[in-house]
Amino acid sequence: MDINQITTFLGWCTAINMVILAFAAILLFIFKDFAINTHSKLTGVSAAKLPSLYFSYMANYKIGILIFNLAPYIALTLMV
Repeated sequence: MDINQITTFLGWCTAINMVILAFAAILLFIFKDFAINTHSKLTGVSAAKLPSLYFSYMANYKIGILIFNLAPYIALTLMV
């Protein structure tokens, strides 16, 4: 693979991961009560703790996208 292919790959990875993040955020916003009830029953975590866990998950996922997809994409774009 050359640099152009890797740059294109990271660009698509960034776009796909951002869509997944947005989709998860929208679903959690729309179906918040359903998600909290379901996950509380499945995992045994109290319903009061789940919103902070959802926020932590979304924040960590976003940071992962920025570090592993977007930053290398920008660096390679500047190199080419």
